[in-house]
Amino acid sequence: MPTAIKPAAISKARKLRREMTAGEQRLWSELREFRRLYGIHVRRQCPIGPYVTDFIIHASKLVIEVDGEHHFLPDRMERDRSRDEWFASQGYRTIRLNTGELSEAFDGCVFEILEALGLTREKAASPKERAVP
Repeated sequence: MPTAIKPAAISKARKLRREMTAGEQRLWSELREFRRLYGIHVRRQCPIGPYVTDFIIHASKLVIEVDGEHHFLPDRMERDRSRDEWFASQGYRTIRLNTGELSEAFDGCVFEILEALGLTREKAASPKERAVP
């Protein structure tokens, strides 16, 4: 039986939802369309175990993390590695995107997520391609 989510984790998740970075907001704008486009439910700032994920797709066991430059500091990289290992122990895969990638190659980041979900170009056109008549 899963453990109950602690009220502190719920409060933290709500705070993080209100304070999303520009990159997270842009990605969320795209990911929230996955339900309509692909039938995939994406949650943002979701508590799971001792962590709050940036984005998670429970059905596919996929965690999507958006990392700012502080994630490249040695102590933060170690914490992220431990976090990813915990997710893996729960059966989740983790994709890490950095804010630079989101601003410079946004479509590539979205494609990486679609690819991880098994929705490559052969199986599903990108949202932009579907919009073209």
